[in-house]
Amino acid sequence: MNVLIIEDESHTASLLQEIIEQDPDFMVIEKLESVAEAVPYLNKYQHNLDLLFFDIQLADGHSFEIFKHVDVTVPIVFCTAFDEFTLQAIKNNGIDYVLKPFKEEDIHTALKKYKTLAANLQAKQPQPVSIRTEEAPNWQQNFLTQFREKTLVKRVDEVAFFTVEHENVYLYSFSGDKYPLFKKMEYLESVCNPQDFFRINRQMLVSRKAIQSFEPYFNRKIVLQLSIKPEEQPIVSRLKVSAFKEWVER
Repeated sequence: MNVLIIEDESHTASLLQEIIEQDPDFMVIEKLESVAEAVPYLNKYQHNLDLLFFDIQLADGHSFEIFKHVDVTVPIVFCTAFDEFTLQAIKNNGIDYVLKPFKEEDIHTALKKYKTLAANLQAKQPQPVSIRTEEAPNWQQNFLTQFREKTLVKRVDEVAFFTVEHENVYLYSFSGDKYPLFKKMEYLESVCNPQDFFRINRQMLVSRKAIQSFEPYFNRKIVLQLSIKPEEQPIVSRLKVSAFKEWVER
């Protein structure tokens, strides 16, 4: 399940991420620091999220300001050093309210509460009628990129992998060329066929055709040997190793 953290203290955000990802069912896909960052991000990517962690008091205002600009439908765990915002939190999708400095058990209790609520809601939903259809999902087939003054069209079957380098996203082709993309990695993951591409970590989305082999790496991770060498080692994060191996064998 995908988690977004909005917290203006980087150390606290990193600690919260570490605690959340102790539960293998959850993965923090982004950390934001302000209302100004959160509003456009949620407007674009809320559909990819399962749970939000909001610090109430951010550097540019209360996180409740976000609700004036975004119709937030994802459950939220609010974190704050004060207990004066409880009612307001409950009115804004709050499923739990954690006081700082938080303890690991408080975060795990909040995650457990979310999973219980999600399971109960799913159990109460009517089962969809299965209808066979030959229509395939509309995965993106081409990507636009820039080379000097030209706009180039790169077909998806030319892509060896997408990667984040120095906070910018690039497309690497099987010919070994590197092109800038003005997209978020979350967007690319959502428009690429999951049969052909796997997001091995936060920085890299890899084509099946680019994978030649893999071997064990530190802390139960694995490192890939790709047909095109990236700037950073293509390491599959520990929580994704099992899913990656299953995907490779399909």
